[in-house]
Amino acid sequence: MSRNALKIVTIGGGSSYTPELIEGYIKRSDQLPIKEIWLVDILEGKEKLEIVGAMARRMVKAANLDWDIHLTIDRCKALKDADFVSTQFRVGFLQSRIKDERIPNSYGMIGQETNGAGGIFKAFRSIPVILDIVKDMKELCPDAWLINFTNPSGMLTEAIVSYGHWNKVIGLCNVPVMAMISEPKLIEKTLDELTYKFAGLDHFHWHRVWDNTGKEMTLEIISKMYDGEDAGLPKNIFNVPFFREQLTQMKMIPCGYHRYYYRQEEMLKHGLEEYESEKGTRGQQVMKIEKELFELYKDPKLDYKPKQLSERGGAHYSDAACEAIASVYGNKKTQMVVSTVNNGAVPDLPNDQIVEVSSQIGASGAVPMVFGPFSPAERGWLQVMKNMELIIVQAAVTGDYGLALQAFILNPLIPSGQKAKDLLDEMLVANKKYLPQFSGKIKELLDAGVKVHDQVAANIDNTI
Repeated sequence: MSRNALKIVTIGGGSSYTPELIEGYIKRSDQLPIKEIWLVDILEGKEKLEIVGAMARRMVKAANLDWDIHLTIDRCKALKDADFVSTQFRVGFLQSRIKDERIPNSYGMIGQETNGAGGIFKAFRSIPVILDIVKDMKELCPDAWLINFTNPSGMLTEAIVSYGHWNKVIGLCNVPVMAMISEPKLIEKTLDELTYKFAGLDHFHWHRVWDNTGKEMTLEIISKMYDGEDAGLPKNIFNVPFFREQLTQMKMIPCGYHRYYYRQEEMLKHGLEEYESEKGTRGQQVMKIEKELFELYKDPKLDYKPKQLSERGGAHYSDAACEAIASVYGNKKTQMVVSTVNNGAVPDLPNDQIVEVSSQIGASGAVPMVFGPFSPAERGWLQVMKNMELIIVQAAVTGDYGLALQAFILNPLIPSGQKAKDLLDEMLVANKKYLPQFSGKIKELLDAGVKVHDQVAANIDNTI
């Protein structure tokens, strides 16, 4: 790693989140001797890449920094001799997200970006791509660190370690960051007066909190959550309150995504109402937000991150990536919540599996902090969800239809039976462009007349 001229690469550089990433680097310019930032995208994303890239250059210029911002659709050119690589791509753009939401909704099931059938298919599309990136990194920048915040982040990190055999990786999520920003205010504290410990899986973790005298504050925060505060709930999650008695019993705070499991009935009802309304699913709403954002980004006078980006739903992802990079480079030993190899932090899961856990981030990467064993209810959820993740990752790598079906049947948000298999088949057909590993089965399904029934999902690719 260069000590005075860092080369940082972002794959998915045309993302609407990139201005936050650039802002994060600018905030840490005294910690990171950046020489080059390469923003990489694919041909279909070139227009957005150029819009965001021009804005990135304006931001850097306004900060009086002499960084070189490169824009390219040649990934290998960008990766050559990189020090850090961050990944924030979305295979199939927002059109694929809308399919992930609307097709399960059309079956009366939860349609969500990283949970249920939608989350499985996002993994199916994304895992082969991240493994291709790792293959290129082995050849072109074998000493680089990979900072992944492409969702589902935990499953991609699992694939990178288990199938890509690449250990210099840190998986990130913004949900713990949002909790640690919002919760201290509930009890009139600041973050530096509190100690947080998180453990679980990406989008399926729990946490506890102590003050600086060692007194546990978890139950006090839980109590304040029922005074009308959402405690940092991401924009993309409908706020159905958890059952207070459940949280009081577990003495832990679940992440926002647990609503899909703990309050599945209410979350499904809300999701179907949006699906059937003019408002549309969250992906359709985000598509409108993105269109507005890119119109803003085109403004030649705009040289800072606009406040409208906070409506996008992934606030703080990019800033977390910048902090992870600064912490590795500077051996800062910053405490962050990341997806990394368990190594005993969560004794209810094997040591070699990926967990999301509070960790110390330094030159050697993430060192997980021991959380300890879970009680039976949480342990049961954790082990089911982790084993489902392992099946999904294996299916994504191998294209094994039977494994994909196993994942659908095991998933708590997909009722098992013929409808689950029909949903799997329809989603395979809908995603045929991005699932080469399943091409044989998809041809068989097409020959049998399987098609996409939801008209929005069937026609959404035409909006690219």
